[in-house]
Order: sequence, then structure tokens, then C-alpha cells
Amino acid sequence: MKPPETRYARSGDVRIAYQVIGNGPIDLVFVPGFLSNLEVHWEDPGYSHLLQRLGAFTRLIQFDKRGTGLSDRVDNRDLPSLETRMDDVRAVMDAAGSGRAALLGASEGAPMSILFAATYPERTRALVLYGPAPGRRKSESRQQIVTPRLPSPRRFETGRPPRRAAGHPHCRVARSTHVTANKGDHHADQDR
Repeated sequence: MKPPETRYARSGDVRIAYQVIGNGPIDLVFVPGFLSNLEVHWEDPGYSHLLQRLGAFTRLIQFDKRGTGLSDRVDNRDLPSLETRMDDVRAVMDAAGSGRAALLGASEGAPMSILFAATYPERTRALVLYGPAPGRRKSESRQQIVTPRLPSPRRFETGRPPRRAAGHPHCRVARSTHVTANKGDHHADQDR
């Protein structure tokens, strides 16, 4: 697949690179982890396949965070706050013409997605977190942090179990946007 056109959203004085893939019924904003590069995403066969699959049932909006990929650089001595980076999500959604979207926050993109959902609940259709890292105060050691095991999705509108995405053992794709989980269900491997 030929990479889609890269566009730029203005967030303050910074240009944020973004792309739109697909034309599904809901918007899905992919909030990347630490590093991203819109051009390199399309060179990796596995990543490209993932983007194509997501764009097959959504209008996928992906972007390079400020300071990474095709977006404008930032001063390493004055890094942007989480609030500033979260506002870049809003700027990208505005530029792409998205009034309300599901957010998929991967790794470091998870806290940005959570903050966006809390700040703009009317613009957040759903929140999906993939590989979020637990936060900690500077006084805490890694041994003091306990990451809760999230409940497994148990029931899908389609009545079918989830399928694997791009053959990845930890990725699942539901044919529906509605997923529920039973409270206290800790059998994550049961529905593979």
C-alpha cells in the first residue's frame, strides 16, 4: 500500500505531522509510544499490516508526537509537559475534522490518552490502552509498584471470540466496537 499523504496540524508554534487512513464509521486516534515516524511505519511489513487492518474498519488518525518523526523538533532542555503533548492530540483531531474519536494509547501514549479522555470526555468515544507503563512518584522504587491485572474481554456483540491481529500473540481484534468485561475476571488466557 502506498503511504497516505502526510499533513500538519498546528499546535501552538509547533507543527504536528499526521495521516488519515480508511473511512470507517468511527474515528480512531492512534497515540504512539516514545518514538514514531509516519514514513517508517509504512516500511515495516508488520506495522503496515496493522495500520491497514485498523483503517479497514475505522478512520484511523495517526501522528508523530512533537519532537519525533516528521513533527517539529523540541528543545531538549525544555521538554513539553504531558498537558502540552495531550493538547497536540486535540490539535490533530481538529485538523483531521474529528469531533469525537476512540483513542488507542500505546506505551507512553497511554497517559496522554487518559489525560485527553479526562479533559475532553465529550470528544472521547472510547479509550484503549496497549502496554501502558505504571506511573510512580520519584520517592517510590520499582519494587513498590504493583500493576493490576486487567480483566479479560469476555463477551463480544458478535458472539465470537476475538481474532489475532497480524499474527501477534498479544493482539486481538474484535469485529465490534463494543467490548465488555466481567468485573473481577482474571482469566486473561481463557478466551484465546
